[in-house]
Amino acid sequence: MKFVDEAFIDIAAGDGGNGCVSFRHEKYKEFGGPNGGDGGRGGHVFALADPNLNTLVDFRYARRHEAKRGQHGMGSDMFGAAGDDITLKMPVGTIITDAETGEVLYELLHPGEKIMIAKGGDGGFGNLRFKSSINRAPRQKTPGWPGEKKSLKLELKVLADVGLLGMPNAGKSTFIAAVSNARPKIADYPFTTLHPNLGVVRVGPEQSFVVADIPGLIEGASEGAGLGHLFLRHLQRTRLLLHIVDIAPFDEGVDPVAQAKAIVAELKKYDKALYDKPRWLVLNKLDMVPEDERATRVKDFIKRLRWKGPVFEISALTREGCESLVQAIYRHLQSEQVASAPDGPRDPRFDD
Repeated sequence: MKFVDEAFIDIAAGDGGNGCVSFRHEKYKEFGGPNGGDGGRGGHVFALADPNLNTLVDFRYARRHEAKRGQHGMGSDMFGAAGDDITLKMPVGTIITDAETGEVLYELLHPGEKIMIAKGGDGGFGNLRFKSSINRAPRQKTPGWPGEKKSLKLELKVLADVGLLGMPNAGKSTFIAAVSNARPKIADYPFTTLHPNLGVVRVGPEQSFVVADIPGLIEGASEGAGLGHLFLRHLQRTRLLLHIVDIAPFDEGVDPVAQAKAIVAELKKYDKALYDKPRWLVLNKLDMVPEDERATRVKDFIKRLRWKGPVFEISALTREGCESLVQAIYRHLQSEQVASAPDGPRDPRFDD
């Protein structure tokens, strides 16, 4: 499931420092000659392809990025120091285009790739540079050259890291709205979600992942019943599936265990590889269950389902348990990232 994550930023490389006009003044040396140094170059702006990032969410909060300017030249043949460079970490697969013309400038396609996206200005010349046999006391100097300034558009074709599974009205849209920036339609009738919703979950600075919510599945989805079968293929590229179950359905005649088994059966029918993908059980709507009954109901549910994997108890409406689930998801994704070879071939998820 691909979507375009976008961000607009303004970058400015540092200006070069100005040259200096100065003359040597020492005792008994009345005409010491010029000794004004050059200015330092301005700082460059680099872009680094970081395999640990997978969204551009951080650039939506920090849009202006400026490198330091170079120091001015000084007397006594002292040249100005160069300005500090800055490096902007971006996900692998980021496409950098000119925001005004739409021209594609750079693409970060390989982990660790580092490119200069804005060049710092060169330093100006001091009067030492203009000394010659016919110009013994030059008073010329040049100012520093300005650094490059650009307005850029960052685009990233992102694939969802986590996919949400569940029956209609299991609370998938409420969950993705609670933990991410997505704002899907939420209502108290089945099939409220008619198309996939993608949300970026921000865990911390430079820590985020993408969650996909697809329309609810029903029995027979693999053969075309309901809407979910149209989007099951998109979940094949996710790295983790969250099976969200309504543990407190309004209809007392509905058995949550039977519904959960039906979802698992549909996955197996549709694609064995999708069925074998890492899958966690998330018991939702815990706020609808009295506290003294929660432990018993959860234990009974797991026993009847014969579930052996991770289990999380949450309430997407009150956000109870959501933070611990988000942290666990991020740790799982990071461990998978570390396990994969960092200098391996290009990530096929970013291929067109």
